[in-house]
Amino acid sequence: MSAPVRTTVALLFAAWFIDYVDRIALAVILPTIGDEFDLDRGHQGLLVSVFFVSYAACQIPGGMLADRFGAKRVTCWALLAWSLFTALTGLAWSFTALLLVRFAFGAAEGIFPSASMKALVERTSVDERMGAQGLIMSSNALASVAAPLAVPPLAAVVGWRWAFVLAAGVGVLVYVAVRLWLPAPRERAEGAAPAPSGIPVREVLRIGVLWRFSLMLFGYSALMWGLSTWIPSYLNTERGLSLTSAGVLVAVPSLAAALGTLLGGRLSDRFEGHHRKVILPAMSVAAPALCLMALSPSLTGAIACGTIAVLAASLCYMPILAVPLRSLAPELVGVGSAVIVFGGQVAGMVVPPVLGVIADAVSFEAAFAVLAIGPVITAVLALLTPQDTEAFTAALHRRTPLADTPVPTQKESS
Repeated sequence: MSAPVRTTVALLFAAWFIDYVDRIALAVILPTIGDEFDLDRGHQGLLVSVFFVSYAACQIPGGMLADRFGAKRVTCWALLAWSLFTALTGLAWSFTALLLVRFAFGAAEGIFPSASMKALVERTSVDERMGAQGLIMSSNALASVAAPLAVPPLAAVVGWRWAFVLAAGVGVLVYVAVRLWLPAPRERAEGAAPAPSGIPVREVLRIGVLWRFSLMLFGYSALMWGLSTWIPSYLNTERGLSLTSAGVLVAVPSLAAALGTLLGGRLSDRFEGHHRKVILPAMSVAAPALCLMALSPSLTGAIACGTIAVLAASLCYMPILAVPLRSLAPELVGVGSAVIVFGGQVAGMVVPPVLGVIADAVSFEAAFAVLAIGPVITAVLALLTPQDTEAFTAALHRRTPLADTPVPTQKESS
């Protein structure tokens, strides 16, 4: 891995890390916020899902902005804007105000993912891309470790409101680093097929294969966001643990998620896509592990089964993205990746409040068992999506003006 690629990975890792810390911080101290504003679990879940409404809605516009104005510029815009709304979260004076701020926060973060992916694609070769992306996206799982460990003690010392203000300050520092040090894009490989220009966004949105990958990511994200949102509250209210103690236990599956994401990236590069080889066996483990977690009478058993489910599911994240990111031309990565990421954010929008309602009406155990539907969706879609660059590009050419251009080979697409 060259120095520019290492710098790119480090900076995007930092951006994603603070992105997830700012996002997860709310879920970690949700019981405290619920007590202050007298909220039931359905309304607490709404605080999480309102973020995903705007976050999902801004995925495709974010991709359009990245394709038009450049990945670095849009990444910096996003960092600065979401840091502002993170700080404003700490100033919310009512449930309604908090909803509005989190909606705006979601919009600011929503333009970031596709810009980040485009930035990486522009600065890496095909052969190293998914390994690099795996390193970057492991930041999400590590943030899931850091936030539960750091936010509750920090909130206990300075209050939950100041905890958000301090997190915003870290976001501003990352913004400065990205603005100053993100390397320039690499030159396009000699002999690479030029991407067609002027393709209307509506044509890209009509490509069915992208939406199948999007639905595959929906299934994965349903599991991950369902657990990350409600496990701290489950441990606090059902198992009687303090939020600090719950944060320590949540670190176990979060570390497993980081490991799974890294391994998934390596496997994606090794298999040159072919996500079915990873997703089918992994989700065959994740689904029953979730059911066993829901049925476990002991805390140890529940955490162990949850950790297995998270590890298995995390192996699938990079394989889901592998074929599109290996195959889309840099000029189309912004909108194309945004379509796929959109599915994951719809899961984040829908699943937390639904699980909150199920937990209130039945039990947390029933809510966690329902999450087993997610791995099933992902496994089925893995059977219905192209497994390599050639098949993916052929599917693209059949449905868009790309049909007038030659299909690039694996070597040319690098």
